[in-house]
Amino acid sequence: MPLIRRLPETLINRIAAGEVVERPASALKELVENAVDAGATRIAVTLLEGGLDRIEVVDDGCGMAPEQMALALERHATSKLPEALVGAEGALEQVATLGFRGEALPSIASVARLVLESRPHGALQGWRRMVDHGALAEDGPCAIPPGTKVRVEQLFGQVPARRKFLRSARSEYAACLDVVRRLAMARPDIAFTLHHGERRILQLQGGEGHAARIAQVIDRALADNGVAVDWLRETESGPMRLTGLAGLPTFNRGVADHQYLFVNGRPVRDRLLIGAVRGAYAEMLARDRHAVLALFLQMPPSELDVNVHPAKTEVRFRDAPGVRGFIVSALRQSLSTGDRRSAQAADASAMARWQMPPAGEQPAWSPQAADPAVVQERAVGWQGFAGLATAAPLGRAEAAEAEPVSAVQHPLGVARGQVAATYIVAEATDGLVIVDQHAAHERLVLERLRAAGTAQKVAAAQALLMPEVVELDEPACDLLEDAAEAMACFGLHYERFGPGALLVRAVPGVLGKADPARLLRDLADDLVQHGAALLLEERIEHVLATMACHGSVRAGRVLSVVEMNALLREMEVTPRSGQCNHGRPTWVKLSTAEVEKLFGRH
Repeated sequence: MPLIRRLPETLINRIAAGEVVERPASALKELVENAVDAGATRIAVTLLEGGLDRIEVVDDGCGMAPEQMALALERHATSKLPEALVGAEGALEQVATLGFRGEALPSIASVARLVLESRPHGALQGWRRMVDHGALAEDGPCAIPPGTKVRVEQLFGQVPARRKFLRSARSEYAACLDVVRRLAMARPDIAFTLHHGERRILQLQGGEGHAARIAQVIDRALADNGVAVDWLRETESGPMRLTGLAGLPTFNRGVADHQYLFVNGRPVRDRLLIGAVRGAYAEMLARDRHAVLALFLQMPPSELDVNVHPAKTEVRFRDAPGVRGFIVSALRQSLSTGDRRSAQAADASAMARWQMPPAGEQPAWSPQAADPAVVQERAVGWQGFAGLATAAPLGRAEAAEAEPVSAVQHPLGVARGQVAATYIVAEATDGLVIVDQHAAHERLVLERLRAAGTAQKVAAAQALLMPEVVELDEPACDLLEDAAEAMACFGLHYERFGPGALLVRAVPGVLGKADPARLLRDLADDLVQHGAALLLEERIEHVLATMACHGSVRAGRVLSVVEMNALLREMEVTPRSGQCNHGRPTWVKLSTAEVEKLFGRH
């Protein structure tokens, strides 16, 4: 039988490093978090070859004395846990700093050459300590301003098995940039600079507000295409608050890389939070599009565990369903207060097609350059557009409305006509508004259905003529049985029918001819994944969206002026009317200045 023996200290450190230091970005994250916890007001990061050759972090924090530097390079030593809490039950739950595990510096030093220089404020000189792949190589005084400088070189230089699995310098640089951006968003009071080689990538001034820092880091256009989020909920353990900036559904991306989530100031990538964001934007975005946002969740430290992953990128909530529900409802309410707006400006490429031709060049529709038959056809077309000036639609028309409507009274203006039996053209006081009638009415119908559902405390149920037996595995039946009371509030009534089956007696009235078996299977999957039902509410949302699409005004239907104006008026008072159920804009506006520019008046 093989003998059990102790591992060498160097091998122990390298195993520990494997938990904390996966790539240059993870080492950089630990160093910047230490700088933040040290009370720095300025943090400067320098990378060479994406961090593969060198990572350097300089801060103006509190600094360390020589004996403290020696302790910082020992395993399981930390300044993040107050002495009064050492050994106390639940001590880790009370830690409010970003880093606290204590393995970061010694783990990095075991797989790289680490140079640590530091000087406390008020000290006459600084101190320098170098550890080369686990071995102390230098220890003595040095000249350094107050603060700390950490330099990491040759990461995994003596661990070729780890080095060969690192990605290209470009990929590692992208990961490092993402780390700095996330930490910079979490602390807008701190100034950050990032250099990659000789290039300055980021320069952020300290003392900014969260909204300004978020827009500066993610996308400056987000400031004009987002809504502020600030919601507070009192719980038994303390207040829970959600703040940040959420992009309008029309301001979206093809990947989810532009979603930044923070819990108690800590950047995280948590599946529950990502799922909550997806649920909040359900029926406002197409499936292949993703919201752009930065959200900050503050809650009592006792209500979450941040120590579930060595890299501290995941958290575990004591009341996961409550947290998820709070985020979904807060995001939806924030969007409903601010997203009557559509896209902020017309698409640039579309606008370019409207530009006037160069002087002396004949336009494509010029009578001099066209066949006589085509000239006659185009002339008929322009006569149709001339009706826009007299507010007559292209199809059936009415001489005038019963009472004249003034554009001054309404943000979306007054209908002047219809183009291609699909788009409503309206005149506002500050420009020209173009509305997609189907997309707009689809949103209005959905919001009416939602309002009808929320007006009842208990959703209407549709009893089945014959109760249906749905067979599931026993764990799924157990989960659904525990949630039966909550499901009944939405109109879904069922009961246990043996170890592996449920008897469904009624389904929500709004679902109509829903398949009970498929509905319960999907709910069971949601319960397994999230621990609570989204569940039925979100499933009903999807069905409502489908109903709204089929019940709305279709493209190709000719509307009267009265109908067009009625649609515009309802859009002005309906939440989320700026985008359809799939995240596309329902209207765009050409300002008066843009129209004048098209005709060379500017």
